[in-house]
Amino acid sequence: MSVIPLKQWVFAPDPAPEAVATLTRTLPIGPVLARLLAQRGIETAAAAQAFFDPKLTDLPSPWLMCDMDVAIARLRRALEEGEKVLVLGDYDVDGITSVALVVSYLRPLADAPGTPEELSRLQPYIPDRHREGYGISMQAVDFAKEHGFSLVVTLDCGIKALEQVAYANTQGVDFIVCDHHLPGEELPAALAVLDPKRPDCHYPYPDLSGCGVGFKLMQALTEQLDLPLAPLYAQLDLVAVSIAADVVPVTGENRILAAHGLRRFNVTQAAAFAPAEPQAYTAADTLDGPVPLHLAPPSPPDGLRPGLAALHELAAPRQGPLSLSSLVFGFAPRINAAGRMGDAHRAVNMLLAPTQQEARYTAEVVDHMNQERRLSDARTTQEALAMIEADPLGATAPATVLYQPHWPQGVLGIVASRCLDQYYRPTVILTERDGLATGSARSVAGFDVHEVLEACAPLLRQFGGHKAAAGLALPIENVEAFREQFMREVAARQPAGQRPVRPIDVDGWLDLRQLTEEFLHEMSQLEPFGPGNPQPIFASTDLRAVPGSVRPVGVAGHLKMRLTQPQQSPGLVVEAIGFGLGHYLPRLLDNPDAILESCYMLEMNEFRGSRTLQLRLMDLRWKE
Repeated sequence: MSVIPLKQWVFAPDPAPEAVATLTRTLPIGPVLARLLAQRGIETAAAAQAFFDPKLTDLPSPWLMCDMDVAIARLRRALEEGEKVLVLGDYDVDGITSVALVVSYLRPLADAPGTPEELSRLQPYIPDRHREGYGISMQAVDFAKEHGFSLVVTLDCGIKALEQVAYANTQGVDFIVCDHHLPGEELPAALAVLDPKRPDCHYPYPDLSGCGVGFKLMQALTEQLDLPLAPLYAQLDLVAVSIAADVVPVTGENRILAAHGLRRFNVTQAAAFAPAEPQAYTAADTLDGPVPLHLAPPSPPDGLRPGLAALHELAAPRQGPLSLSSLVFGFAPRINAAGRMGDAHRAVNMLLAPTQQEARYTAEVVDHMNQERRLSDARTTQEALAMIEADPLGATAPATVLYQPHWPQGVLGIVASRCLDQYYRPTVILTERDGLATGSARSVAGFDVHEVLEACAPLLRQFGGHKAAAGLALPIENVEAFREQFMREVAARQPAGQRPVRPIDVDGWLDLRQLTEEFLHEMSQLEPFGPGNPQPIFASTDLRAVPGSVRPVGVAGHLKMRLTQPQQSPGLVVEAIGFGLGHYLPRLLDNPDAILESCYMLEMNEFRGSRTLQLRLMDLRWKE
């Protein structure tokens, strides 16, 4: 039997009144927006202006990152001496966008104009999820050695690849590791290790995405070679996708990168990432000789590269301005699907496609793979939920650990998230690959699943990730012992007998009469929204459902209704939709005169050319 997750409304503390007064006095904003800014630590006009208008000139220097000088010296030598460079990234969105960014930026520096892609000195490499697993594999090192790559740049992986990097050193293959995951006690013996989470790294912003770290590497190279900035900033469309997909905080430097990346999406969705006209070369400028480094990467027009433009046509052809949420739900699943269901190089090729025609073809292939992924994910989720419900302790256990050898590796992270949504507790989903149980872990707010995996480390072959999400592998014979220890470790970190409670962070109370189109426009100044800068959630009280308006929506447990607030907002009726709140339908229908409280996000619903303000309900409460 499924369990309805417990929810707790957590109201933001009142900000300092003087900060709110200062903001309303010095800026043309209303008191609600001023209050939101102060709650988010923005208390002066200067800080607010920097927040509203994030500038690329405020990006921290890339040279503040540990080992950046070593990395750039080695990369520059490789470019100047015509070495072959392998750009290796993880098979998820962050890794794929990272590889596409570095390859598209460096190829004009590494190759003579007109060089066929297959003859480029710079080649992408994404490990096969099923044959190689996550990150750097021994096969990847062998591939680099056998094909003459003297330098490997890793992106979004490698921080724990001690054995693989040590092996590469014996083969004469240099590594520059660019990662953003938590390091272990020891760093790999690479030539350079760029990771803002290194304990000895004093880079001012530790929460970059993997693609963000790759961008910093290119930023440093741009500065050292005194190249124009426009081609570098043209890569921010990829950085924005990575920030959205990898759920990193949208604060500080990430806010700057995401905001400018989104502008490339929203300037025009049809603009192409067109190559510049080739410059004249002498006979010496061939693949057998060094390429002159005065050549800059092409400077594209404002807008998207062909691959993202083609993906936009498939994901959201009629949608208005795109947000990070649009990228999360429209773009990221399609890019991810290539690695989940087949070959992640297809997604890389899509992002590197030089023409709209080639981009459309590869985007359609990737979109088809995403459709297959959705079917596979639905089947596996159904099986996983059935296993939980069949277990006598399934509904009350402190955590979920499931293993089935036939489950497809590529959808386990999604399935773990689906199970977590249903039962709201730390979840591990495992399958069999190459004689090991491998899979994904997901966690609830405020609970460090990486710490629990560290406590279970003697049973594991490898693991890595973040507090909220991780990957792991262990001998199949250890699965039952791991399940028992994982349950014990989770239970030991929770109050006795208490289930995790899903917090809903509420910014404050509003009356429905305050919810106008102008108010929504003012709130949009807080965008881009994401972790660390969430879309505001407000609450209203003394609400009533309009008689006859309460109804189910779809088959997935949603509801729709119209709400009034007779005391505070007489005569006003507001549309409301509650995704996943269908369990409230019986109570609403049985008590049509109930007085309600709701917390919600305010949004604009556009349907068949009409625009209507709508509440996206987060939760309902019955007022006593």
